[in-house]
Amino acid sequence: RLRDKKLTQREAKKRAIALMEEVGIDRAKERFRRYPFEFSGGMRQRIVIAIALAGDPEILICDEPTTALDVSVQAQILELINRLKVERGLSVIFITHDLGVVASVADRVAVMYAGKIVEYGLSEEIFFEPKHPYTWALLSSVPDLQTKGKLSAIEGAPPDILSEVKGDAFAPRNPYALQIDFEKEPPFFKVTDTHYAATWLLHEYAPKTPMPKSLKDRLARMKRTAKR
Repeated sequence: RLRDKKLTQREAKKRAIALMEEVGIDRAKERFRRYPFEFSGGMRQRIVIAIALAGDPEILICDEPTTALDVSVQAQILELINRLKVERGLSVIFITHDLGVVASVADRVAVMYAGKIVEYGLSEEIFFEPKHPYTWALLSSVPDLQTKGKLSAIEGAPPDILSEVKGDAFAPRNPYALQIDFEKEPPFFKVTDTHYAATWLLHEYAPKTPMPKSLKDRLARMKRTAKR
């Protein structure tokens, strides 16, 4: 395979230019020797993607690939990554705090809190049928043109993950926390074959706690919009 082959300097240059062209950089031969400050933010992001592709990977990890880019450039970068995924047969892992990006590109979603996954499932399961209170809080804090009043906020602060956390790390900020949340870390409970959440609220003996009505109404509107 290409990544196992040792290239000559001429071959390496030819390969680099080809990668620059593949990620949509015009006049790649001319720009080959330019410095980073001579490129725009979007062009620098394309260069980083080209560097990642140089090793002919099977998995591409994109850590905040759209941060600090304006909306139009964000869309271009996401379109580029999706095209490369199809053309190269790549698996892509997006790491991002931007739920709009997640909704537009992800097939499966893992929600993390304090360094651990607390819920995972298919994209539509996480966005339309969330089960973990932290996922509820995240979705409730997303701006929505049809929602009136102030946005919801998550009270408190994240725990110090360098210290030992007893019980559920989200418990001190969770308005639905049970006593056991402060004593024992919850395991993953099965919702469907593809959907799991680590919350004691899903235990068979836990009190039935539905998601907040305001979030339920918002997700219902989102679902109707998505079907149009």
